[in-house]
Amino acid sequence: MAEERIDLRKDVFSKAQYIKTIDTSFTELGVKSVSEQIQEETSVEEFFQLYQQLFYEIPAEGSTNSHQYLVEQSGEYINFEQQLEEIEALREEIARLRTEILDLQIKNVETETGQSLGINTESLKEQLGGLSPSLEANATSLAQAQSKFNEVNNPSSNNRNTTQNTSGTSY
Repeated sequence: MAEERIDLRKDVFSKAQYIKTIDTSFTELGVKSVSEQIQEETSVEEFFQLYQQLFYEIPAEGSTNSHQYLVEQSGEYINFEQQLEEIEALREEIARLRTEILDLQIKNVETETGQSLGINTESLKEQLGGLSPSLEANATSLAQAQSKFNEVNNPSSNNRNTTQNTSGTSY
């Protein structure tokens, strides 16, 4: 047998060369590195940009994936109900103080003129209190009429809810 010569060649890499040359990640298994996961996360700015783009596509009401859901979740997070209770208590106190100021102004005018004006602030409060439900009902019917008007005049809007809150209450 004739002797055959085979040359074996071995490439050796330093640690720096090895990392640059050989891919050691497990991309076939779907495992992502921490830096890749961080890059794929949505930032707060990106979230609000997407929210603005999708605003009219999000349903107004629903147990999940709706504006109602967002309001409820955010409300729980910031203790919105507790804040509403505090606001309502402060409004009642303001109304009471305004009534007291009106009473004092009436008494002051009556004292200065020496004549009775015959104004009963309690009856005024009752009359104003009776107006509140009818004002809310009017605001609701106005919003419904505006919604129907928008549906009739904008059929291509794909049922986008563009009514404005006219009740004076905001969230």
